[in-house]
Amino acid sequence: MNALAISLQTYFTTFAHTQRDLSANTITSYRDTWRMLLKYLTATLKVPADALDFDAITATNVTGFLDHLEHERGNGTRTRNARLTAIRAVLGRALPDYPEHAATITHVLAFPPKRTTRPVIEFLIPDQVDALLAAPDPTNWTGRRDHALLAMTVQTGLRISEICSLTHDDIHLGTGPHIACTGKGRHQRITPLTQATVSTMTTYLAERITRPGTALFCGPHGQPLSRDALEHRLAKHLATATATCPSLAAKHVTMHTLRHTAAMNLLAAGVDVSVIALWLGHADTHSTDAYLHADLAIKQAAIDRTRPPDVKPGTYQPEPDILAWLTSL
Repeated sequence: MNALAISLQTYFTTFAHTQRDLSANTITSYRDTWRMLLKYLTATLKVPADALDFDAITATNVTGFLDHLEHERGNGTRTRNARLTAIRAVLGRALPDYPEHAATITHVLAFPPKRTTRPVIEFLIPDQVDALLAAPDPTNWTGRRDHALLAMTVQTGLRISEICSLTHDDIHLGTGPHIACTGKGRHQRITPLTQATVSTMTTYLAERITRPGTALFCGPHGQPLSRDALEHRLAKHLATATATCPSLAAKHVTMHTLRHTAAMNLLAAGVDVSVIALWLGHADTHSTDAYLHADLAIKQAAIDRTRPPDVKPGTYQPEPDILAWLTSL
């Protein structure tokens, strides 16, 4: 077994769990990155995976792998940077143990992340939400489950990983109804439920308890739904909802879009950004500031406050009679 193989086994069996105490999602992401990197190097260098060592993890090869992710796999810049972080995490841990490979390793550790541009947040307006929630078929169990899942997600703004990990013990529908979850960075939080969500979930849970397993939203045999399963169900219902709400066709909607929708609904209701950050489980308000940029109503209100006293508030509209308007100049 060569030095690279030993380092990978040490990192994922000991260091990541005992010394760093990384979350299961982080370990999975790091593992998948190294699997893809080794497969890429095997195909590029024509060398078996077991024969790859640190001398194959050169700056040129890592750059080629990152470009492969972007141009051939269609990954975005954020994904590219996350994969680079995973590579650097293992190499940084291995560097003190293998000084003979220091030159190769330090070149990769010196890679800066690629600069990203923050896209405008996409979210659903009320008519689109109503169409999506009406899409699941209420005559079967799967449709009733999906309706409850979508309704709860739009109201609470939970992440897809948080939804997948929920059990029926995490939801409380009595006094002070809420749902408890462990989110990103192992931060535990409690999210209140509205009366409409409580009504939906009460009906759903009455049917859910007759099925096996503990997952709040489960498959046919009681097993928790995976991320892919949730996105697949959402895509199915989006296709149905688009027939009654054509504006959905112009939007790229994922489960995270529903999280953005919950945040924008809170912002539109006048909730402070710091409270929204706590609601969503953000470590600070910098992540939540993006919702301020997406809300045109806030910007319009700012414009209206700074208008001259003799100017009518609102967006400028030209006079209907262009000749009369030119005459009045």
